[in-house]
Amino acid sequence: MIRIQQLKLHTGHSEAQLEEKIRKTLRIREGENFSYRIVRRSLDARKKPELFYVYTVDVSTKGEKALLRKNRNKHVQESREVRYSFPEPGSEKMHCRPVVAGFGPAGLFAAYMLALHGYRPVVVERGMDALQRKKDVETFWKTGVLDVRSNVQFGEGGAGTFSDGKLNTLVKDKYGRNRKVLEILCDHGAPEEIAYDAKPHIGTDLLIQVVTRMREEIIRMGGQVCFHTQLVSAEPAAPLGRDAEEGSLSLVLEDTLTGKRREETTQALILAIGHSARDTFAMLRDRGVPMEAKSFAVGVRAEHPQSMIDADQYGTKEGADRPDGLPAAAYKLTCQLPEGRGVYTFCMCPGGYVVNASSEEGRVAVNGMSYHDRAGRNANSAVIVTVTPEDFGGEDPLAGVEFQRKLEERACQAGQGKVPVQLFGDFCRGKISERIGEVKPQIKGGFSFGDVRGIFPEEIGDAIERGIREFGRKLPGYDREDAVLSGVESRTSSPVRILRDEGLESSLRGLYPCGEGAGYAGGIMSAAMDGMKVAEAVARKYRPFDKDAND
Repeated sequence: MIRIQQLKLHTGHSEAQLEEKIRKTLRIREGENFSYRIVRRSLDARKKPELFYVYTVDVSTKGEKALLRKNRNKHVQESREVRYSFPEPGSEKMHCRPVVAGFGPAGLFAAYMLALHGYRPVVVERGMDALQRKKDVETFWKTGVLDVRSNVQFGEGGAGTFSDGKLNTLVKDKYGRNRKVLEILCDHGAPEEIAYDAKPHIGTDLLIQVVTRMREEIIRMGGQVCFHTQLVSAEPAAPLGRDAEEGSLSLVLEDTLTGKRREETTQALILAIGHSARDTFAMLRDRGVPMEAKSFAVGVRAEHPQSMIDADQYGTKEGADRPDGLPAAAYKLTCQLPEGRGVYTFCMCPGGYVVNASSEEGRVAVNGMSYHDRAGRNANSAVIVTVTPEDFGGEDPLAGVEFQRKLEERACQAGQGKVPVQLFGDFCRGKISERIGEVKPQIKGGFSFGDVRGIFPEEIGDAIERGIREFGRKLPGYDREDAVLSGVESRTSSPVRILRDEGLESSLRGLYPCGEGAGYAGGIMSAAMDGMKVAEAVARKYRPFDKDAND
């Protein structure tokens, strides 16, 4: 296989033009067959309005070794892509099935890999299946009545299901997990272009279908998935028998609809509870599980016209059609303030919506969401400021959770139970807005004018203002007076890290902290990859669970 990098073609090119470019680059004669696979496609807008797609492709043709020997092009070389490989099983016997707590990206992929290799995991998820969850969330947005058991944070697919579904990550992929995640998603209905786009995304509407199909496959392979089932206790269990290994855990699981409790024993509990399982964090702290407060970020959602962002990024006139059928444009902005705080955009949603992402009564949190077509009139992104344990103080490892809660309570008060919004000009003046400008909010859930700036400590509010001013120098119009800010963006990542050793296990033996909630990921892809990594750690230790041998 030969890899070609830096193949550049104008946007709007045909498949035949890409094939001809490959043929000319490798000097393959007319009539000779070859096949190719797109490894990566990115957009080059440095010479806008002249725009290019830049490809990396792997090509299979006869005489590859001879072609490589004659090659003088530095962008042509032998393909050495690492293919993912699940480890051989360990030697220890599994007396009971592994349990995965949480069914977001980390738990979903941990359970999928274990089921695929014969471990027959039991998944417990406090929220509902994706289709019921969609109904519950839409009811909340329409009526304002929150179901604390089934919402934007809790349920099948995790918080990422009601987001843009972005699949890019900065995690180094020397083991091939990144590509494997994308391949599995494609196998279950995701668009094939996510396997090669530099900024892949699925969208909430398609993600719901994909996670549902993955769950059905886990069950088909011998796994079990229990919805509205919450982990409420985990502690060391008595040995299961004379051959049992120490490290078994006794779990208490509660049906969140009926309140009925049952016990489950496992030698491997994969804790993939997500960044909003605050009650579970508290339970584990009280059980003495080592954890620590960690830095995260808080801020606002900022909405601008998508046509403005398109014009800035593609070099077109605002309001004009996007060139060559290009997608709604995205952006990523950062700045470092003199006193050392970082301000940056996060989870940018082209053609998207701001959503009420609350999960606790009396508290309001927001997030961003896009459907697959990204056809909304606005672009939105979190504009967030880094906060550290020094900002929220205290020795409690859950001090960051309390910091989040205070901000969310202020947001609820500012919006009178709805999402509070404030125009950027009024945010700077410390004035509650009275009317909307040209930017019309696209918000899922009720909203009202409120003092968004007053939600934050003074230094955080000042940093947001200065950051947006700086972003306006990089992206013209970003600091426009009528940009709509809403709050509070408080769930950017987990405020706690649950410690684990080199074998990915807690000092509470049998407990495997995993994913974003445990502090080891920051988005759909990194969480999914950590789920795979923890599943591998379990597999390296144990043989697959054999039901017949344990009956």
